[in-house]
Parts: sequence; C-alpha cells; structure tokens
Amino acid sequence: MHHFIDRRRNPKGKSLGNRQRFLRRTKGHVKEMVDKSVRERSVKGGAEGPDTGERVTIPVKGIKEPRLAQSPQGGFRQRVYPGNKDFVVGDRFKRPQGGAGQGGREGSDSGEGEDGFSFNLTREEYLQILFDGLELPDMIKKNTVETETIGTRRAGLTTAGTPNNLNLIRTMRNSLGRRIALKRPSTREFEELEDRILALEALDSPTANELQLLKDLQAELEVLRRKRKVVGYIDPLDLRYDTHVPEKIRNSQAVVFCLMDVSGSMQEREKDLAKRFFILLNLFLERAYEHSEIVFVRHTHHAQEVDEETFFYARETGGTIVSTALTEMEKIIEDRYPPDEWNIYGAQASDGENFGNDSAKCEALLNSVLLPICQYYAYVEIVPESDTALLNDPGAGGDLWHSYRRVKEHWPNFQMLRVSEPAHIYPMFRELFAKRSAGDAA
Repeated sequence: MHHFIDRRRNPKGKSLGNRQRFLRRTKGHVKEMVDKSVRERSVKGGAEGPDTGERVTIPVKGIKEPRLAQSPQGGFRQRVYPGNKDFVVGDRFKRPQGGAGQGGREGSDSGEGEDGFSFNLTREEYLQILFDGLELPDMIKKNTVETETIGTRRAGLTTAGTPNNLNLIRTMRNSLGRRIALKRPSTREFEELEDRILALEALDSPTANELQLLKDLQAELEVLRRKRKVVGYIDPLDLRYDTHVPEKIRNSQAVVFCLMDVSGSMQEREKDLAKRFFILLNLFLERAYEHSEIVFVRHTHHAQEVDEETFFYARETGGTIVSTALTEMEKIIEDRYPPDEWNIYGAQASDGENFGNDSAKCEALLNSVLLPICQYYAYVEIVPESDTALLNDPGAGGDLWHSYRRVKEHWPNFQMLRVSEPAHIYPMFRELFAKRSAGDAA
C-alpha cells in the first residue's frame, strides 16, 4: 500500500471552506452585528475606509458546536470507578442530586460571564451578509462604455496544483482506467485464490496432484501480490487539478443621486435617518457595478451639489422648494452622465414639506424627464415619531406625498415609503429591493 506525504506549504486560503461553514453556523449572530454597524459607516466607504471589512463580536455561546452527551437524569448504566473499596456488583445507591455539574467560580452580580468572540469580516463577506436576498429592480447594463476588470474562469485540468484544487472525479477515473489497462489484481481474485489454498491446506491426506496444485496456487498468489504492489491504487500520474486563468470582465457603470431637504424642518434626527438609507443604497450598488459614483445634492429654496461632509453636517436655513433638487439632478445628468452610458439611480429624503404648487412641478419633472432615464428612484419621507397615523395610512399626507403617489401609479421603477425611527430603515430597504418573481417583474 502506498503512502503519500505532501510536504508542500499550505496554499493561501486553504481554510476558506472552514471559514464559510463557520459563517453559516453563526449567521444569525453575525447578521445582527452587521446590521448594527451600518450607522457608523461613511456613505462612500466603510468606517475605516472603502476597502476594509468589518470587525464583529458575537457571543461565545453562538460559536459552540452541537454535541451529544449522556443526560445525568434517568436511564440505566453500569460503571466501574477506580479506587472502589466499598461496593460490589449488585449494590444499589442513590443517584446524586442536582444538575449535570456545578462550576467552581462565583458569578458577578451583572453582565454576562463570558467574553465575546471577535473576528474580521472581509468587505465581500460583509456586503454578502448585509444584502442577502436583495437585488436591483429593473437593472439595465449599458454597453456603450464599460470598465474592464481582471477575473478568473475555469480552464480545464492540469497535472500539477494545490490539494484544495484536486479534481477527485477525474483523478479516480484515471486511476480506474490505469488499473484496468495494467490488469491490477482485484480483491475478489485474491479472496478466491486464498479460499482455494486454504481448502487444499485443510486436506488430511493430499495426493501428489493436490500438493502440486497447492504449490502452483501459492506461486500464483505471490505473483498477484507483487503485481498489486507494483500497480498501485492511486499513482501520481492519475492526479488532476482544476486550473483557472485570468479573464477580462466587462462591468457597467452606475451613478447614484442622493437628494435631501436641508431646510429648517430637517433636524439631526431626520438627517441621521436619511444617512442610513443612503449608506445602504450606495453599498448595495457597489456590489452590482465595478464602477459607481455618488452625487450629493442638498436643497432648501435652491439646490446645489456638495460633498458628503457638507451634505450631512453643514447647517443651512431657508424655504423648501423640492423641484430645485430635481432640476439640479437633471442638469448634472446632462453635463456628466449620458443615460446611454450610465445606469442612473435616484434616492430622495424629505420630511414631506413643500412650498405652494411646487409639488405639481416635481410630478411633471419626474414623469417627463427623470424616470424615463432612471433605472430606479426611491423616495423616503421621514415623519415624526409620534405621528403613527401617517405610517399606517398611505392615503394621508401632504401635497408632495400625494403628487408622488400619482407618479408611482404610472412608473414601476418608482417606489416610496415612510419611516419614523432607525429600526424602520433596514426593513424598508429590504422591502424596496426584495427579489421579485418573474410575474412581479413583468
């Protein structure tokens, strides 16, 4: 029998399978911590930068593997204890009272008794868990201008490689073909020959012919043993490994417009809720497009494009004219983002207030200009925490809400929802981007 010893160094990423199994087993705890981490992230990247992952901490009890153990209660068992001088077989004594075991340390008066288990998620793992089960509705890949990245694809088999790339099926197929071609003795042939030899050896008075036959069979058995050693079950020539080669992958590009009302009625609470939604949208689009950009537009009675810091934290007062933001978005698209080259997405956050008849102008801009060129447009209205009637009654609201409801009736790529607290953001986002069936998409 051959013994193979692989003295090559462990390849990079060899424990990937174990890591994936661990993440699947602790998915509930990990997803809970990932959802909590969204608030601290920047819109354009992670809390520590756009290319980093996330460090999460889960309870130690969440990583314990299930195991079977005998219950200390009930059942019938016999044991032999070392050092026993008082009992003999058949003696009966009372079962010890209490649980399965008692700890030797006293607990504290508050908090948990075990530290959490911390580990790092890669950026890809973080996004995969965060957006599990979501998709981009009505996503269209523009082909006029595309970026190129280097990926990998399967490129057949090779005779050299790392153990984790071993193709077991092809290896065993090659082994079987070689053993058949070289006529390697099978186990069945060995057993039949050994049975005949044992039968002859068991004879009390064998004849000369039987002795000669026994000698011939023993010689034949020795030949089979030598041949079986020479023709091994697995030979290095049988090994086949999967191989991958670099490949250029074309990726479409997308731009996300974040529009937010920053008039006096939008306080820090409203801006924080809007930021959570914009973070989720931007991270989500990064998974679909290799090249994506984000544009921040804030408005009072006039609108302007700003950076992220100014968008969320600069203070400004004034009236509220929502159509200025839509007009600014139209102008930026015309100047920098041709619709035949870019996938365009819009996200608007407001408290629902608007001036005069401006809501009718917003409705006209969306119907005639923006929605025909947008893949998706989401409107989020932030209402006071105490006003639960607006959350439960889609028909109630101001002029802007009613104008947008009429828009929604004609455009399937337009969605609108209301939120009043941070806990509403993530469920709302999942509702907006939940996977749809073929009938719903049609």
